[in-house]
This record gives sequence, structure tokens and C-alpha cells, in this order.
Amino acid sequence: AVALTLHGKTESGKSVFRPEDQVAMVILGFLCAAGILWLTRPRIIASADGVRLRNLLGWIEVPWEIVTAVRFDRGMPWASLELRDDDIINIMAVQATDKEYAVTAVRGLRALLKQARQREAADHSVRG
Repeated sequence: AVALTLHGKTESGKSVFRPEDQVAMVILGFLCAAGILWLTRPRIIASADGVRLRNLLGWIEVPWEIVTAVRFDRGMPWASLELRDDDIINIMAVQATDKEYAVTAVRGLRALLKQARQREAADHSVRG
């Protein structure tokens, strides 16, 4: 809409909007929209085997065996996975602004982690 309405001289009369300026405004609008939509990319898929996360840059697969905790500390913008090697992976798909949805998601992740630990313990007791 802005690109279509901007044409001719500006109010000061010192600048002139040409068709190439209108095309540039359309391209700028698409780039801004793509940037905003890029922030909606985060996803999480959790199963009995592990967690598959998509943050801003791509997918990460994390098996439950290397996860030590699912954290959602007060004041943090999103939940995170704490790994055995002291790394932390942020779960941008579970944000504090989601309130009850975020709490439910974290409880579900913690339940899956607990089940995975119980399976590991049962496997070790059978082997050992």
C-alpha cells in the first residue's frame, strides 16, 4: 500500500519517488515479513526416544540419555534442556509468554525424561 501511494515529489519538493523506489519498498516489505515469520519457526517434537527441536537456525535431535534436566527457571524467556556435558539447549518453542501452555509443555517433557530414566534404570538392572 505504501509503495503504491508514494509517487511524484515529496512535500519538501527536494526528492522524487520513482517506480524503482516503489519496487524497493515492496521488496523491503517482503523482507520485513520474512523476518517476522522467521521468528515463528521454533517447534518441538518430543517422544519416548528424545526431543527434536527447531530453533531459529535448524533442527537439533537430542536423545533423553544425554539430558539431565528440563529447566524453566523464573525470569527465563523460554525453557531449556540441560545436558550431561553441561551444555544448555534453549527450547524457543516453549516461551514464558505462553503461560499455562508453557507450564503444561514443560511438565510433559519432564514426564518423558522421567520415563526415559526409568527405562535406563530397568535396562541396567537387567544387564547387571
